[in-house]
Amino acid sequence: MNDIPVDRPHLFIDGQWIPALGGTVEVVEAATEKVFGQTGLASAHDVDAAIVAARHALDGPWGQYTPVQRADTLERFGAALKARAKSAAVLVSRENGMPISLSIAVNGYGPAAMFAYYAALIRSTAIEEPRPSMFGGRTIVRREPIGVVAAVTPWNYPQPLAAMKLAPALAAGCTVVLKPAPETALDAFLFAEAALEAGLPSGVLNIVPADREISAYLVAHPGVDKVAFTGSTAAGRAIGEVCGRLLRPVTLELGGKSAAIVAEDADLNVFAASLADVSLVNNGQTCHASTRILAPRSRYDEVVEAVTETVRTLVVGDPLDRATQIGPLVSAAQRDRVLGFIRAGEAAGHRLTTGGAGAPTPDRGWFVEPTVFADVENSARIAREEIFGPVLTVTPYCDEDEAVFLANDSEYGLAGTIWTSDEERGIALARRIESGTVGVNHYALDLAAPFGGVKASGIGRELGPEGLSAYQQAKSVYLASR
Repeated sequence: MNDIPVDRPHLFIDGQWIPALGGTVEVVEAATEKVFGQTGLASAHDVDAAIVAARHALDGPWGQYTPVQRADTLERFGAALKARAKSAAVLVSRENGMPISLSIAVNGYGPAAMFAYYAALIRSTAIEEPRPSMFGGRTIVRREPIGVVAAVTPWNYPQPLAAMKLAPALAAGCTVVLKPAPETALDAFLFAEAALEAGLPSGVLNIVPADREISAYLVAHPGVDKVAFTGSTAAGRAIGEVCGRLLRPVTLELGGKSAAIVAEDADLNVFAASLADVSLVNNGQTCHASTRILAPRSRYDEVVEAVTETVRTLVVGDPLDRATQIGPLVSAAQRDRVLGFIRAGEAAGHRLTTGGAGAPTPDRGWFVEPTVFADVENSARIAREEIFGPVLTVTPYCDEDEAVFLANDSEYGLAGTIWTSDEERGIALARRIESGTVGVNHYALDLAAPFGGVKASGIGRELGPEGLSAYQQAKSVYLASR
């Protein structure tokens, strides 16, 4: 960690390190409960300055860049992030408790891959498309940058979730004010270092950690043209209301309570081997995790046993140890919230098959023992609300129609998984799930495919070409017949 300063009392505005006028906040290591850094917090004045800088860059040098020039810059940006991959992974694991084996992939090398993908995409995407008119004449359809973007990101996957906004926004020609969560603001400044190294013009990227009041100020700021938000459904509703009133484009990637349908013909060895990565990834602090397991009554006891034994044997410990599968949660408040759900599940009489306690082995850190509840009705609180911790429920179903009904009987619709020995059967079931994404015998985001939810899981899509178009607006130029 010697190559990363953990004290960041400054903000990054207009290509410069600026003293934060909103004070500072301590960053506490999830595994030790000890302060290991501090970050500056933006004031309203800082947000004003960041938006002015972003507007000047949009109207000035960045607005004059061709798509090829933007692609070249993004490639340099991605290379600079890749050079910081291992340091970024360690820093995030200290901030939020993510096991380092996962953090290296998603926080380390994931952002660099996104910048490379969007650099290649903007090189091959036509900015203007001539179309013949149906009534004579011609039309040129242009794809122009939407403008100044306010990107508001959470603490659970800080590097990739920021990159999912930064890379397509910059590829489209937008400028960005990034507002990272204070819990994981330290790693956000690696984007500033990479921007400077890549030669990104001043003001194209600005980074302003902030509290809730100033975050709301940013979202409603008249100088913002679009908001891109990842976070809780409650916060997303509030942001959506503001953007709706202002007629401001918004992308909302929100919560989930996804189901894993275990079909009668499922290979339970395959399912159990994938459980940690699909249902308990990042200590359960993952919006798309399949935390509701739906099991056929004909194999119900078998499924409960497989899930229980798999979860019981997961390695809990120091997130910087490569052997660790479950690390601590991000904060004491998050730990207490998750334990509250566990106590509620016990009080409601659901059968606890493993877990249910706080720290199972470490004497410090915000740990929660991986927990499984069986015989949980789909109407139960622990089956309906997003817990955001290492807690799974198992619910029986009679036939595939009931399995689909139970999977869809949720206010959320972000993800889901199907487990079957017949891929075609899995695809057919996936088509019936009310969700933005579904995995068959697998779940992993694809950079080239859209990610996002329906219902209370959000509006809009990130990743893929759809992620680029979210930062473009169409303009039609009508021409007379020649």
